[in-house]
Amino acid sequence: MSSKIQPVSITAYTATTACGVGRSALLQALTNRQTGLRPNDFGPSPLPTYIGRVQGLEEQALPEAWSVHECRNNRLAWLGLNADNFLEQAKAAVARYGADRVGLLLATSTASIGASEEAYSRLTEDKRFPEDLRRSTVHHPHSLGDFLGRVLGTRGPCLTTATACSSSAKVFAQAERLLRLGVIDAAIVGGVDTLCGSVLFGFNALELVSPEPCRPCDPARRGINLGEAAGFALLERDGAPDAPRLLGWGESSDAHHMSTPHPEGLGARLAIEAALARAGLSADQVDYINMHGTASQKNDEVEAGLIARMFPATTRASSTKGWMGHTLGAAGIVEAVICLLALEAGLAPGCLNSQSLDPVCGPQIRLDNEHAPLRIALSNSFGFGGNNASLVFQRGQV
Repeated sequence: MSSKIQPVSITAYTATTACGVGRSALLQALTNRQTGLRPNDFGPSPLPTYIGRVQGLEEQALPEAWSVHECRNNRLAWLGLNADNFLEQAKAAVARYGADRVGLLLATSTASIGASEEAYSRLTEDKRFPEDLRRSTVHHPHSLGDFLGRVLGTRGPCLTTATACSSSAKVFAQAERLLRLGVIDAAIVGGVDTLCGSVLFGFNALELVSPEPCRPCDPARRGINLGEAAGFALLERDGAPDAPRLLGWGESSDAHHMSTPHPEGLGARLAIEAALARAGLSADQVDYINMHGTASQKNDEVEAGLIARMFPATTRASSTKGWMGHTLGAAGIVEAVICLLALEAGLAPGCLNSQSLDPVCGPQIRLDNEHAPLRIALSNSFGFGGNNASLVFQRGQV
């Protein structure tokens, strides 16, 4: 059994998605139930699906000083890092604690593989990458960490986690462990993933891509929509009383199948139970659950059934992937930010695009937005390979 941990303050956070740049755009989209999904127009041969594409990313090149890191993923990282004054707040933390005492814990599932795809599509006659893409900085899995470490000037632990859809939820757990053990005094955590051919055609080959806007928990759901996003948070031991807190985290592995969840949600249950134990809470104290809720047949069936068995009817739950799609390695932090916005605004979003609920769903899962005072939120991220992560957040004092 996991033991209760000391809460960690979240002193800054931001997210950039298909709904717009920064927290205000995301909260406005959630409040007004405006989706960022649109018909797929990505790449030379777009699949018949919908995507969550960040508007105008192609026109926003990196500053000249960082041009050696130029690629779609790092462009989105730069755009997201500058939203909500996050870059300034992160640099202030580095100055406050010292570069060696700040960890940089990042997540991505594809890194800058889109740049490598482009390089292979434009091989020269002698089978070499084109000259403009002969940059080793963008052709390795740690491309994101390498870029942001230089931008932020951190010299503490710098890790890239790639565990598919749970990646940027796990960075919160890593940060809490490093803070608790005294390795660091602050952590900059984040996740960035961009659209590319590998994920669009890969998920399509698995017959998981929906030809219409995704409908989480709807009995007529037809699969996922892929999206792209960047999100960041600054974690410190102490913060202002009105700063939200990370209360608990849980991680587990299904050890069941490469792409299908355990049929009874065993691993997911273990992750949720561990997160609640570290938070020192019981299930009936959770006000809102942001589900992994991909709109695939198995994920929603297993997760909805688990929530129905574990939580009371008073707990609200929903998937928010109808707003920006499944952002893979960035999904964990985007949905953590949605939880923090929900706590701050007293807004429990419903399941966008869904018309009715699968019979397996309990009364916890809602279709419509609801306004209510929310104190505790739980965020679930359940990835391929059966790796699971759950996070518990508490609203700051008001």
